[in-house]
Amino acid sequence: MNKLFHLWRILATGLSFSLFGLGGLFLRFAVFPTIRLLVWNREKSIQYSRQAVRYSFLGFIHMVQAFGVFRFEIKGKERLNRKGLLIVANHPSLIDIVFLIAFVKHATCIVKSGLLNNIFTNGPIRAAGYIGNDDAEELVSDCAKALKEGSNLIIFPEGTRTRKDGVIRTHRGAAHIALRSQCNITPVLIRCEPRMLTKNTQWWKIPEAPSLFTIDVQNDIIISSYTERPDPLALLARHLNHDIEVYFNEEIQKNAPA
Repeated sequence: MNKLFHLWRILATGLSFSLFGLGGLFLRFAVFPTIRLLVWNREKSIQYSRQAVRYSFLGFIHMVQAFGVFRFEIKGKERLNRKGLLIVANHPSLIDIVFLIAFVKHATCIVKSGLLNNIFTNGPIRAAGYIGNDDAEELVSDCAKALKEGSNLIIFPEGTRTRKDGVIRTHRGAAHIALRSQCNITPVLIRCEPRMLTKNTQWWKIPEAPSLFTIDVQNDIIISSYTERPDPLALLARHLNHDIEVYFNEEIQKNAPA
C-alpha cells in the first residue's frame, strides 16, 4: 500500500504541475484580458490581477494537499495582515513562492527576466505588475517604490534554492532594498521535511512520505540600528546582509531534524 501511495503521489505531482501550467494559460488568455477590459485604471487592474493570482495559488496548494503530495501549515499569519512589508524568506523548495503569494495580500515579487518570455508565466507576471530583474540599476528603486505604495515585497535573498548542504548563503539585494526604503524586514522561515523539489532534483523524485511545509512568519527585524550609523551604504548593506544570513541559518538549525 505504501508503494502504491507513493506511485500515486508521483502521478499527482505531475498532474498538479500540468494543471498549474494550464491555470497560467487560463489566467493569461481569459482572466487578465477580462480584467483589463472591465477595469481601465492601471492600479486597480494590477490589484485585481494580484488577487486572481493569489486565489489561484491558494487553490493550487489546497488541491495538491488533497492529492496527498504534501501537507502545509502556517504560523504567525496575522503578521502578514499589513501593507508595505519587506518579506525576506529562505528558499528550500521550488514552490516556496506559491505558498507566500497564496498567503500574502497585495504581494509583489522579483522575477527572473527569463520568466517574462515563458508562455505559462508571462501573463501573470505582467498583469500583476511583478518586478523583473533585467535592469539591475533600477531594481532597488523599483522595489522601494513598490513598498512605499503599500505593496508587500517578497524576496529570496539566496537568489536560488538552498543547496543540499542546507547552509543558507544570501546576497546583498534584500539589504540594499531595506536600507534604501528604510523598511523593516519581516523574515519568513520555510521548512520542508522531508525535503522535496530541491535544487537540481527532478520533480518526480519525491519522498516516500508526504512532506510537511511549515511557513513561519517571524517578528520584524528592525533596521534603525543600521540606518542610524554614519557608515557608507555599501558597508551597511554588507553588515545587514551578514546578519540576515546568520539569522536564517541559526533559526533553521533550531528546529532541524536530528
